[in-house]
Amino acid sequence: MSEIAHPTIKDGWFREISEMWPGQAMTLKVNNIIHHEKSQYQDVLIFESSDYGTVLVLDNVIQCTERDEFAYQEMITHLAMNSHPDPKKVLVIGGGDGGVLREVIKHDCVEEAILCDIDEAVIRLSKQYLPGMAVGFQDPRVKVHVGDGFKFLEEYKNEFDVIITDSSDPEGPAESLFQKPYFELLFGALKEGGVITTQGCTFSFICVNLVIYFLWWLFYPSITPHFGIAFWGVYDRFWRWHGHWHWRWRLAFSSILVLIFNSYFIYLKHMLTYTAENQWLHLPLITKLKKDCKEVFPNVEYAYTTIPTYPSGQIGFMVCCKDANRDTKTPLRTWPAEKEETINRYYNAAIHKASFVLPNFARAALR
Repeated sequence: MSEIAHPTIKDGWFREISEMWPGQAMTLKVNNIIHHEKSQYQDVLIFESSDYGTVLVLDNVIQCTERDEFAYQEMITHLAMNSHPDPKKVLVIGGGDGGVLREVIKHDCVEEAILCDIDEAVIRLSKQYLPGMAVGFQDPRVKVHVGDGFKFLEEYKNEFDVIITDSSDPEGPAESLFQKPYFELLFGALKEGGVITTQGCTFSFICVNLVIYFLWWLFYPSITPHFGIAFWGVYDRFWRWHGHWHWRWRLAFSSILVLIFNSYFIYLKHMLTYTAENQWLHLPLITKLKKDCKEVFPNVEYAYTTIPTYPSGQIGFMVCCKDANRDTKTPLRTWPAEKEETINRYYNAAIHKASFVLPNFARAALR
């Protein structure tokens, strides 16, 4: 083990414990901590694991490992690329590790691939420590822009054939990429017939949300939930129980409640908006995301891939197209079978179709 220390690594094991997936954790045995720094936007950790190779961790959450990254990179890329008849200009938002770029440039029809990532540290460190993923940066068709993806999109109209959003979790630097205005910008930046894939990130405050709604129902069952109403309902009931309290104590109590409820709803506003993670943890939120995407795009489908180091071994994608009649579940373009097996380790034409096939409980919820 190196002399570098990190709070997520104890006794030679990395532990990914997060409120975003309560009651479960991912642990990996660590051989060596390679690098740790705090960039302008996030905590960046890179370590060598015993079984998964080099691991990139952002803000204590695994982003990719050398052993299984291809299952994610290939699927988020080729689901979109092969749902377009001739993608010449491609934009990648996020993806600073270079994995999606590596997959994009496998398509000979691509004339220009632009990557926009807000954190130069991820790009720099991936080139240094994850060369197998960052190889895409070397292609002459690739242009790199370091900056905010949301602001970058505001500058383009009817410009791209395919846009792939490969962001980190909806906190910190990627926050704006999980809200409805972002999807409206994606729609505007696409050419006619354009396709997007986007990956949402884990959020598991469903139980907390149900408690809040129960409080609303308890105090004001006949009105639409609203933070101010909910708070004053709780406060009024509490005051009736503790009316003898001195006004200063009641003021202090109410101030604490304001801070708690306000912080929760600010957080909830950002986290509930867009997630497409996996069927086992986030099905109600995937349902909401699909509904919201349909308000922007005429053609919206949910697909998923399996990857062992992501929560519950799964991650999902929203595949959206400006062409209402396009069948994104069937690839428009394929590689010859013999070539497909050599250039891809996970994706093929059959798994493209299979990724949209859902178990009954998920299919019923998303129908």
